[in-house]
Amino acid sequence: MVIDVVMPKMGESITEGTILEWRKKVGESIEADEILLEIGTDKVDSEIPSPSSGKIITLLAKLNEVVEVGKVIAQIETDVDSEKEDVTVPSPTLEIKSKEKQMQSHAEKDSSKEKILSVQSFPKVKGRFFTPVVKKISLNEGINFEELNTIPGTGSNHRVTKQDILLYIKSRNKQGKTVSTKIPEKLVDEHVEMDHMRKLIAEHMRKSVESSAHVYVFSEVDMTHIVKYISENGDQFKKKEGFSLTYTPFIVSACVQALLGSQDMNSSLEGTTIIRKKHVNMGIAVALEDGLMVPVLSKCEQLDFLQLARQLRDLVKRTREKAISPEELQGSTFTITNFGVFDVVSGTPIINQPNVGILGVGTIKKKPVVIEAEIGDTIGVRSMMMVSLGFDHRLIDGSGGSMFINSVCKNLSNMDVQSLKL
Repeated sequence: MVIDVVMPKMGESITEGTILEWRKKVGESIEADEILLEIGTDKVDSEIPSPSSGKIITLLAKLNEVVEVGKVIAQIETDVDSEKEDVTVPSPTLEIKSKEKQMQSHAEKDSSKEKILSVQSFPKVKGRFFTPVVKKISLNEGINFEELNTIPGTGSNHRVTKQDILLYIKSRNKQGKTVSTKIPEKLVDEHVEMDHMRKLIAEHMRKSVESSAHVYVFSEVDMTHIVKYISENGDQFKKKEGFSLTYTPFIVSACVQALLGSQDMNSSLEGTTIIRKKHVNMGIAVALEDGLMVPVLSKCEQLDFLQLARQLRDLVKRTREKAISPEELQGSTFTITNFGVFDVVSGTPIINQPNVGILGVGTIKKKPVVIEAEIGDTIGVRSMMMVSLGFDHRLIDGSGGSMFINSVCKNLSNMDVQSLKL
């Protein structure tokens, strides 16, 4: 019989997907659960398995074509003799496989066997996307753009991964070629197409700036007691939990408490209608090698501090491993982005739609600070952190934004860390 394979539904709010790569051609055989294609949505890129074994007889969607959910994208002829039927390919739920991770694993195995790559056989593919880390390595190793373009890529659409370029450098050294660390004096301009994730990020940011009236307020908070607590209890916490205690769960906890006291900040706008959310679902901006994702920690108000720390760590870890489900990238009511991990003091982040607010967190730095006391003012060295709040002025006035950021800072500075009992 002939099976119609239709575009799968990757999440409740997702209505379409982009064809990033077909793994099979017309006429080729495929096994059940073997990867048929890779799809990109406005939330995540996913590898889609075949619903049945058989032979590919039709591919109805082209590369980079945007297809609506439920539309037929391919046909598979099976050995079963029955009437034609429609089959929706299963959507990944708990784990989205990372093709780059799989290919890197294969590359590591080849490396362990001392496999020598042939530079002369590298195909030349123009107009490719190179990640910042790949370009940095190539410049440090004296590899110009023309040579970089000859390296075969194991990533999506022949993208050169970090492992690919490191294997290339290793093989080049073995063949007796001199690797220069001098940066070429003259470089030609590169014209490369944005990858799928970058295009989505660009579109989201453009729409957010166009739809929300962005306003920003800034404040500074004393984090000395939290820094001291982590310093004194970090080793014991890691031994018990298996991961490091960071500042993030403290910041998220303080923000959750502030949101519980600010209905409008934990809302969204649909036209002139305010939708006040019953749960605090925190979006956490996570930087990836090739872009940015914002997974969502749901129903934060129901979690104690330890549960918050555990779930936060799990969410961020799976996001960086590209093992996050589309459903976990939806439904945020507020977002936190941390500039501090890049040693940046402060910033003005763009609101993550449909939220009306976003908290930016800077790095923690020791500063001389005036300490007020009943016996008089003194100057001491304290660990200070800048925070910024971007909010939608269509709903939140300056007074509301100021009260909210002050609430976050007060919750942090007054947090009773000794009562956490981690």
